[in-house]
Amino acid sequence: MKKSMARNGLILAAFAIATTGLIALAYYGTKEQINLQQQQKLLSILNEVITDSSYDNDIQFDCASIASVELLGSEQPQKIYRATKSQQPVSAAIETIAPNGYNGKIHLVVGVESHSEQEAKILGVRILEHKETPGLGDKIELRISDWIESFAQQKYSKALAENWAVKKDGGQFDQFTGATITPRAVVKAVKKGAQFYLENKEHIFNAVNACKVAEPLVSGERHSSERNSSGANP
Repeated sequence: MKKSMARNGLILAAFAIATTGLIALAYYGTKEQINLQQQQKLLSILNEVITDSSYDNDIQFDCASIASVELLGSEQPQKIYRATKSQQPVSAAIETIAPNGYNGKIHLVVGVESHSEQEAKILGVRILEHKETPGLGDKIELRISDWIESFAQQKYSKALAENWAVKKDGGQFDQFTGATITPRAVVKAVKKGAQFYLENKEHIFNAVNACKVAEPLVSGERHSSERNSSGANP
């Protein structure tokens, strides 16, 4: 009896070891492909809010990590991807959070540039994650509505701050029928993202690179075929 139990125990142990080994092999065998897919997805999103022809660095591997509860909506550091051309600052894609959506936090990325200390221009905005009500608040998603594209080319400055609200609050942006809280939260977050960029541009581009250094998508150069220019704002 004891020999039988011991034999069965050894069989189970061998099976567990073999299974663990196979899982490990599968993970390491696909890890590089998963990382590549993640890089491509990130680059695609960044190129939807910043035109890829405007910069020449590997933007997905060049970012600052900065926290601002007031302007970026979180105590946790947010990634700010830096676009440069000939090593000169061009624009940035700011990950930020609207903390006061109808059903909680709305995560978004805001592409922004500025040519003066007083004014910033929004290049594009995309929603990264949300839990807003289907059929109402989810119109912030580009696949459902083009409302999010209304931010492109809009300018922000202290003089224009009052325009940065939904029409119901006296601003210039449309709200959704039956769902004002969601667009109000997004408008406010984009506005604060632009304000953050104006106030912290020098710090953003001088900060230590917080993104993982990895091999470019194509060794030695950025491959134009891997850029997703569809949806990018000129």
